[in-house]
Amino acid sequence: MTVVDAHHHVWDLSVRDQDWIAPDSPLRRSFTTADLAPEADAAGVARTVLVQTVTVPEETPEFLALAAGHELIAGVVGWTDLTRPDVADELAQLRQLPGGTHLKGIRHQVQGEPDPEWLLRPDVRRGLTAVADAALVYDLVVLPHQLPACVKAAESLPHLTFVLDHLGKPPIASGALEPWAADVRALAALPNTVCKLSGMVTEADLATWTIDDLRPYADTVLDAFGPDRLMFGSDWPVCMLAATYGEVVSAARELTAGLGTAERAEVFGGTATRIYGL
Repeated sequence: MTVVDAHHHVWDLSVRDQDWIAPDSPLRRSFTTADLAPEADAAGVARTVLVQTVTVPEETPEFLALAAGHELIAGVVGWTDLTRPDVADELAQLRQLPGGTHLKGIRHQVQGEPDPEWLLRPDVRRGLTAVADAALVYDLVVLPHQLPACVKAAESLPHLTFVLDHLGKPPIASGALEPWAADVRALAALPNTVCKLSGMVTEADLATWTIDDLRPYADTVLDAFGPDRLMFGSDWPVCMLAATYGEVVSAARELTAGLGTAERAEVFGGTATRIYGL
């Protein structure tokens, strides 16, 4: 089984700032593919998907070039302004760049949008249609209160595959399940939706989280989506606020220990390979 990490980041602070990182955060340094490679190798991860971090047009071409030069990176989820009228042309141009064949999806920081129904705006819908027409997928990075809009968007665009990052960021630290669980189940009821088993440790208590804290949330998405629509992601290096790369991989394996061999193979590689076309 080829293990795929379907969600990680890199950034170089000498190229541009990451203004979302607090000044005193341990994340306030550059993280490169060279930093990730030995961690992935030690954890048995053979391929990865590199995901956008900031909403600037220069980042996606840089990531595509990185993917072209590193065998570890099998795909890129980039960013482009979905509201621009010529978004279809922009997606086509990205595909023509060095490493352009590695472009597998698009993501926007919807979690930062004040409008909880940003995804339903006509200009955004036009952009999402262009993403679908380009045979790309759309990654959803949202907060729990934005999940109902995700359901409506996925219902209205059945030809676009939506990938929910980080389980929709449930309130693990508080232990609350609802209304997050009901909204996630509503999303999972749609066949064009997929979920990443990622980002859990940083939604839990950073210092004291346990597998038992994560289990109700992992079990919810396992039951709702099933292994063939669930994919493992580390969220490295953000995960390092709460856990090492190896600890995140180990936690995901423990949370899926009740699955059969074929089902685990889906979560740890099959789903990502199929959905992203790796």
